[in-house]
Amino acid sequence: MIYGYARCSTNESKQDINRQVRELKAAGAEQIFLEYEHGDSKIKSQQRAMLEQAQAGDSIITLEVPRLARSTQQLCEIIDTVSAKHLRLQIIGSITLDCRNGQADPMSEAFLQMAGVFSQLELSMIRARVRSGMANAKAKGKQIGRPPPRIYRLSSSAITPPLPLEV
Repeated sequence: MIYGYARCSTNESKQDINRQVRELKAAGAEQIFLEYEHGDSKIKSQQRAMLEQAQAGDSIITLEVPRLARSTQQLCEIIDTVSAKHLRLQIIGSITLDCRNGQADPMSEAFLQMAGVFSQLELSMIRARVRSGMANAKAKGKQIGRPPPRIYRLSSSAITPPLPLEV
């Protein structure tokens, strides 16, 4: 069985996951697990379900390392699971970690871990830029975050008593 895994950080109204689904299908995915969860979230229920469902000899495919994890620790845990369950993990157009024979190729495992380090670094850099941009906007006196709710005050003369019901 070939399982595909697609993930976006925010919900479907903000990010389109369909590109990932199309590419996973084109790569041969027979069943695709979709997830709307941040990359470094500790709980990815669909990913966990896919890893639990996969049997020895199965393959898991995804488009990029950041789709699997944005944390090196979480990626290493996924690699351990792939190895223990004798699975094949393929990052389309990039790295393949084939543990179906019971052992991972050390070089492939190392390159996958390095990709995980860069994925985590990328997330840290994005967060730093966002924090810097927010601090800059705040220093300029701009409102940070959602606008405050509007509260309307009605004078007592604007409120009319309800009309009596006719029977």
